[in-house]
Amino acid sequence: MRDFDIVIYGATGFTGRLVAEYLVQAYPTGLTWAMAGRSRAKLGEVRDLIGAPADTPLITADSADPTSLRAMVERATVVISTVGPYQLYGSDLVAACAATGTAYVDLCGEPAWMRHMIDAHEGEATRTGARIVFSCGFDSIPFDLGVLTLQEAAKARYGSPAPRVKGRVRTMKGTFSGGTAASLKATLAAAARDPGLVKLLTSPFALTPGFTGPHQPTGLLPEYDSTLQTWVAPFVMAPINTKNVHRTNFLLGEAYGADFVYDEMMVAGLGDMGKAAAEAIAKFNPFAGDKGPKPGEGPSKAERDEGHYDLLFAGIMPDGSRIDTVVTGDRDPGYGSTSKMIAEAAICLVRDVAGDGGIWTPGALMGAKLRDRLIAHAGLTFVPS
Repeated sequence: MRDFDIVIYGATGFTGRLVAEYLVQAYPTGLTWAMAGRSRAKLGEVRDLIGAPADTPLITADSADPTSLRAMVERATVVISTVGPYQLYGSDLVAACAATGTAYVDLCGEPAWMRHMIDAHEGEATRTGARIVFSCGFDSIPFDLGVLTLQEAAKARYGSPAPRVKGRVRTMKGTFSGGTAASLKATLAAAARDPGLVKLLTSPFALTPGFTGPHQPTGLLPEYDSTLQTWVAPFVMAPINTKNVHRTNFLLGEAYGADFVYDEMMVAGLGDMGKAAAEAIAKFNPFAGDKGPKPGEGPSKAERDEGHYDLLFAGIMPDGSRIDTVVTGDRDPGYGSTSKMIAEAAICLVRDVAGDGGIWTPGALMGAKLRDRLIAHAGLTFVPS
């Protein structure tokens, strides 16, 4: 019996604080949880700032001290990690969870590190029963579960999955997290040191060891989308989301088909103005320079509450028939929505899903049960049509 249902590791960071605040507000009773980080004093400050009970347990743990990480995870049913970049600070924590049978969720969008963790720890996690689930925020839950929802609808209507699915970001208001920017910069730095990582980063099947499907669209250039009859542009999160969607298909025994083709792009608009907008988006780097939040920083509550997103998934059947699913979120993607999603993913592992040990995606392990939680508690909708 573990001491806590959930331990939030990184609770003094911006996103970690939002996760803790969400648990205080949404689950005042019935859930045992603790806050963890390097500084007990800072943990106490955050506890008081978010209005958590004075007796909320505080755990001191440091990514540079594997012994402290082991002691922390042994007390938890699920560890939520918001301490990134994960390739710099996350490896020993995943190893500790895999060794102790502790469930784990994070916000990782770093595919090369994820593949390294799969290769290093999937066997141990399977042996101990540890359920390791990466990418439990905006990257990649809405996309992973959006495709899952569409394929469920396709099988119900047509008797088979859609072999071609287009993920399209129709609207999105909000900033990317400072952690996302830091993770991307760390990934690029690692690729500069090890050119071998480039092949992994560019492969749609980087997270499906032993399986390679058909050629996939790169999504790197603006184009006219004949299905939607609009111009579309590259989407900055597509390189991680598409890999996770393919891993879900892989873990579900190619439930979407061995010939499944998937890409993600942003809707730019119609006509010449849409083309110009798509070209401008393709040239824009949201992570360039020093603008935007640093790790530990983020938008105000009002800014988070005003954020939202609308995602369309268009499934194309072999006979040309089309089936859609729309996913929406009622908060900014990088913080307000992400903090709720990862919290509900952790609670789903505590309350709703047993499952075998291993390294999973949200869609493959939690699927419809997580989707139900997000609809009920986290402000998301999933609407097939």
